[in-house]
Amino acid sequence: MSHTLLYLLGYNAPEDALLPQNFDWRDQEEFDRPTPAHAALRPWTIDFHVAQNDATVHGSGSHDKTGRHCLPDDPQGKLDIPRYAGYWLRDERGELTKRIRQICWDGCMFPNATMMKQDTWNRILRAMVAVRDAHGWEE
Repeated sequence: MSHTLLYLLGYNAPEDALLPQNFDWRDQEEFDRPTPAHAALRPWTIDFHVAQNDATVHGSGSHDKTGRHCLPDDPQGKLDIPRYAGYWLRDERGELTKRIRQICWDGCMFPNATMMKQDTWNRILRAMVAVRDAHGWEE
């Protein structure tokens, strides 16, 4: 999810950006829509990493910028997590694809001290339960 946000903004390939350079984050209609990337990659995605991003990056060079993840309820976070997860978990008609075999929280960018706090995991679990409640299924 977080890396798709960077694609929308054109951080690593400005010529492929799907949002204008001076995008107004208050324009949720333009931001909250599936992209060609979702449709193209969804059939191949079996391991889905739920994440939050504040639309900033770190790194340098032309193609090594990595999104700066933040906790799910960070006020600077740009993603409505359950809604955005649906672009990966549902097809163009809004039907669950049930192709995803693993869903996890993408916490690789957090310091160990953050990951050792019970509150961190409570916040992450709330976000994951919200995704399940919006798009989950029983097997």
